Amino acid sequence: EVQLQASGGGLVQAGGSLRLSCTGSGFSFEDFDIGWFRQAPGKDREGVSCLHSSDGSAYYADSVKGRFTVSRDNAKNTVYLHLNSLQPQDTATYYCTADSGGSSWCRGDYWGKGTQVTVSS
Repeated sequence: EVQLQASGGGLVQAGGSLRLSCTGSGFSFEDFDIGWFRQAPGKDREGVSCLHSSDGSAYYADSVKGRFTVSRDNAKNTVYLHLNSLQPQDTATYYCTADSGGSSWCRGDYWGKGTQVTVSS
C-alpha cells in the first residue's frame, strides 16, 4: 500500500523559513516523481513543485520560484520542501504526492495527509 506522510508545518512569521518533509512507504520511492501541492481556504489547489525521479529535475510554481527548493534523500525515502522568505499568502495546507512519472508536471496519483503552514504578517 502506497503511503505518504507530510510533516514539518507550523506557524512562522513573514520572512521566516520552514522545512517540510514527505516520507513514503509501500512503493519504490526512488522511482517515483514527488510533487507538492497546497490549498488555502476558499482557494483552488495549487501545484507548488514537482521533482522528477528520471533526471532529478525540479519545477516550481511562479509564485514560489526563487523562494522554495526541493531536495531528495532516497536513503530515507524522503523529499524535503524548503520554504524560505515565507509570506502570508503562502499560508495553506501542503500535501505531497507521488506518481510513476511521464508527465511534465506531477500528476498526483497518490496523496498523503497534509501539513499546515501558517505565516503571520
